Amino acid sequence: MAQVLEFKLPDLGEGLTEAEIVRWLVSVGDVVAIDQPVVEVETAKAMVEVPCPYGGVVTARFGEEGTELPVGAPLITVAVGAPETTGTAVPASGGGAKPAEPGASGGSAESSGNVLVGYGTGAPAARRRRIRPAAPAAPGAGEAGRRRPASAGSAAPAAPASHGTTAVAESGPVAVISPLVRKLAREHGVDLRSLTGSGPDGLILRADVERAVQRPEAAAAVAPAAPAVATVTAQAERVPLRGVRGAVADKLSRSRREIPDATCWVDADATELMAARAAMNAAGGPKISLLALLARICTAALDRHPELNSTVDMEAREIVRLPGVNLGFAAQTDRGLVVPVVKDAHKRSAESLTAEFARLTEAARQGALTPADLTGGTFTLNNYGVFGVDGSTPIINHPEAAMLGVGRIVPKPWVHQGELAVRQVVQLSLTFDHRVCDGGTAGGFLRYVADCVEHPSVLLRTL
Repeated sequence: MAQVLEFKLPDLGEGLTEAEIVRWLVSVGDVVAIDQPVVEVETAKAMVEVPCPYGGVVTARFGEEGTELPVGAPLITVAVGAPETTGTAVPASGGGAKPAEPGASGGSAESSGNVLVGYGTGAPAARRRRIRPAAPAAPGAGEAGRRRPASAGSAAPAAPASHGTTAVAESGPVAVISPLVRKLAREHGVDLRSLTGSGPDGLILRADVERAVQRPEAAAAVAPAAPAVATVTAQAERVPLRGVRGAVADKLSRSRREIPDATCWVDADATELMAARAAMNAAGGPKISLLALLARICTAALDRHPELNSTVDMEAREIVRLPGVNLGFAAQTDRGLVVPVVKDAHKRSAESLTAEFARLTEAARQGALTPADLTGGTFTLNNYGVFGVDGSTPIINHPEAAMLGVGRIVPKPWVHQGELAVRQVVQLSLTFDHRVCDGGTAGGFLRYVADCVEHPSVLLRTL
């Protein structure tokens, strides 16, 4: 006899309390193996795949794509020990079988107890198979079906189509994910069940509702409540601040609210730094990135000015100077700005820094950064020159005390050795927490960085 186990959204670490369902990787009726990823979720830190610690048949999914769930909320139920032969019906939640608690005894239930990809038994993922019912549902099955949570894998029964428009049954789930689409339909009196979605798998999109509003028959349906001359008013789009974008908004707002920051900047001749990098790469071996050289300069400057590698504890009224440099760097991705952190950057060579920057940048592009990759920074390096701009006044990455900004390196007129010449010039800016130091310290830090950029041999003193 099958044992139905309920798998809840696990604690993903780093104090995270909720996650948004981005994409389901399994459907109701699929067979899953232990530690097989079943859903992709986005937290305030990163996007991760969540594996199920049970192996069996998926009987229910909780939450549609785009839904936010708190930690501890049910994700799926799995029938463990269920027959896998075609023609065997699979009990769904609400169909009489009560989900068992994880770790409950009985049967041959197996569980790894693991929750994140990369940890666990390493068992190969089973090929997903659909379990098909042997016979049509019994007359009372409709009532149980309404009690079962809706999922993307369950299709609503279709009613006969008429007048060239696909009509949807009066009961069952509607293919709508966005709450904005539901609100727009509500405001204009559009029946979502009368629409055929133009999105994937018939998903009803905002454009489908707007077209329905503009159709004469839709206008006639709401005519009694509408004025004599109907007009369509443009609706302002509201984008929820959640996931990575919401986390960035919270952190930046807190930084501006709590940190009395100031910014100083200087132009520097980077011609010799660019030549030194070219010579390093021409000598053979792994290529050295410009970002790695700038990071090495930062760690040397922080060694001379440790005030800027600190944080402020206002409750204790103390400045906490940190023993090592965990260097964050700004990375733009399709989902927004993230700041991966290179741990113990002060102990790394330029070659090691190059490799770590490449690894974290690729993980950021793929949405595969872990919470550990995004936390623990003590100082941030922001190379906004990649966007083709010269300068900026960056917002400090709370609770850090400073951020160095680097603009684009471009040919400019420059006085070199008493003569006007065309040199590779970069603007450097330092935003710092005025509580940890005064302008003299900040200026000393920035001047040292500029000196190293203009004369890379200055770094030899600290190597």
